[in-house]
Amino acid sequence: MSRSYAKIRVTRDGAILRVVLHAPERRNAIGPQMVNELLWALADAHEDSAVRVVVLTGEGKAFCAGGDFGQMTGGADAAALPPKGDYADLLLAMTRSEKPIVCRVNGAAMGGGLGLVAASTFAVAEGEAKLGTPEIDVGLFPMMIMAVLARIVPRRRLLEMMLFGQKLTAEEALSLGIVNRVAPAAELDARVAEIVDALLARSPSTIAHGLRAFAAQDDLDLEEALPMLRGRLADVLGTADAQEGLLAFLEKRAPVWQGR
Repeated sequence: MSRSYAKIRVTRDGAILRVVLHAPERRNAIGPQMVNELLWALADAHEDSAVRVVVLTGEGKAFCAGGDFGQMTGGADAAALPPKGDYADLLLAMTRSEKPIVCRVNGAAMGGGLGLVAASTFAVAEGEAKLGTPEIDVGLFPMMIMAVLARIVPRRRLLEMMLFGQKLTAEEALSLGIVNRVAPAAELDARVAEIVDALLARSPSTIAHGLRAFAAQDDLDLEEALPMLRGRLADVLGTADAQEGLLAFLEKRAPVWQGR
């Protein structure tokens, strides 16, 4: 569906939906209007059966410099889309997305921008990118970001990041699992394409089932998670794609996914 956006740019290339944070004059700082537009874009992607992967990146030399404090105090543009949610809703929507989100970190990812990186399914960072939580330097704290970072970063290391307002190099972010890959600027698109192509080669139905189950088990004890996942496996086995995949394996041929 075509929508009028002010803070993001959305295009579709086959099965890939490309979402670009577009506030280059503010280094793509994220505020309520950008958050709301991202929620609409993700909801539309979920409803569009042709979309299989979302690639999220920033305009220009920054991914997202953090929170747009001006818009936080001034509110959204009067012509904005109807309200769909706030930043917490966006992080939840991203972590629960049944279509993989590949974050192309083309530059600085600070504060709220780092939250987007952590909430994505995969992240590839440009080698010179800095990723950090500088909120404490202006008397704030990365409250909502903490929830998604805590699922990735070890406890003491995360506290050090947040309490000292640290800015990590891309390689340091890689070592903590915040990003999956680090690449020179000239190779960034190629590394993103490798992940996207690998996803497109898999069954979209199985990916959706898998991501849905992964989100469901995230906060469960083992005693609750295993029976739930046993049931989810039965759901996957009942799909046409699972039957096709097993048959293709036995027949020693490439599977032809139907997405159901």
